[in-house]
Amino acid sequence: MSNILQSSPATPCRISRRAFLRGAGVAMTLPWFESIPVWGAVPKKDGTPGPFPKRFAALFMGNGINSKHWWAKGSGADMELGKSLEPMSPLKAKMNFITGLFNKHATGVGIHPGQTGNILSGAALQKGAVLRGGISMDQVLANHLGQETVQPSMVLGCEQPITGYHETNFSMAYSSHISWQNALSPVPMEVYPSLAFDSLFENRGHRRAQSILDRVKEQAESLSRKVSSNDRAKLDEYLTSVREVEKRIERVRADKATAEEHAKDRGRSVMAMTRPDNGLPEDIREHMRLMCDIIALAFQTDKTRVATLLLCRDLSGLFYPFLDVRTAHHPASHDDQSDAYERVSRYYCSQLAYLAGRLEAMREGEGTVLDHSCLLWISNMWSGTKHDNSKVPVLLAGGLGGTLETGRVLDYTGQGDDNRKLCSLYLSIMDRLEVKLDRFGDAETQLARL
Repeated sequence: MSNILQSSPATPCRISRRAFLRGAGVAMTLPWFESIPVWGAVPKKDGTPGPFPKRFAALFMGNGINSKHWWAKGSGADMELGKSLEPMSPLKAKMNFITGLFNKHATGVGIHPGQTGNILSGAALQKGAVLRGGISMDQVLANHLGQETVQPSMVLGCEQPITGYHETNFSMAYSSHISWQNALSPVPMEVYPSLAFDSLFENRGHRRAQSILDRVKEQAESLSRKVSSNDRAKLDEYLTSVREVEKRIERVRADKATAEEHAKDRGRSVMAMTRPDNGLPEDIREHMRLMCDIIALAFQTDKTRVATLLLCRDLSGLFYPFLDVRTAHHPASHDDQSDAYERVSRYYCSQLAYLAGRLEAMREGEGTVLDHSCLLWISNMWSGTKHDNSKVPVLLAGGLGGTLETGRVLDYTGQGDDNRKLCSLYLSIMDRLEVKLDRFGDAETQLARL
């Protein structure tokens, strides 16, 4: 049978009701099962599960979108989507298309870093050698909700940070990080899928050479004999999913090890090398999908309830040969109305669609993990050609346990600056996650109509 993590000085009692499979140094957190009442929130008096945990994730794409094809009309299942949003078509009833919001302290300060480093904080950024901004909303959530889970948050990226200064005298750190633990420091971002996976499953040392499923095989077989038929199917599906991700991780882990050996031989830092010499997956499609899969598993098992994923940074150097785009991301964005950049915009929308689809496929009570989550997709500007961030593109997916109505188009254009603050959206999301604040960034009120 599964083991239940008991409270200890190192393990807050609030996570003592999680269900685990254990074996050979690994604790594999289980998703929700109807026949294991010891998972998640304390059950109600009638024995039914308490409220399912709510989760939040932010996905970021630098340098804006192709605005000609970034639109939505109507509502619910009848919503019409522009070409760039077509990947979300299967989930449009669980999506909100939001336009017209802006980030006040990111306007009028110059292009790129000053438009990016406060995308989740709304804080005024300081130029020069000393970083100064503000804590990002994901870390506000992590500080409040982190005691409920083993990991307070996951901060992942698909592109290495860059150093130095931009011509605007803002640090490039602002272009490279969206998650900030305080006014002075970004949260260290994990860009290697193998290390992100290891942190999820507490995979250490020589044990990485042995499959996680092999280590918990006996307990998994014992548990399978004791749970309901529905839960048996869910357990098999979950273990199969973990193994599929693990196999892909094994390949990229080997690439990372080879890169480290080559860097050592050349007397260089692997972090200073370019992809794929630095051990990052050469195919960014695999890289992004792995990171989305890791977040999905983390949410499904309630290992964490807060995540950020920097798909590509501002001033990104990523290439898209599979999209028939001949220039790197940043120069491609300077022709943002082109067919080529439309394909880039659609590709990044497909990352939200993939993660949302993974969560939608995970049953949790009468709903799904997506129903109990909020996924935020955002970019730092509307037009890369003009570096225009007078409004920013925003997509939401998921209903946060019924607290967030979905299937809507919400347009705040022309509503006045006080009524279209990005930080008002953040206040609203945090409030639905039971984090009650009177103010965040430049906002003192929640977003109307959300």
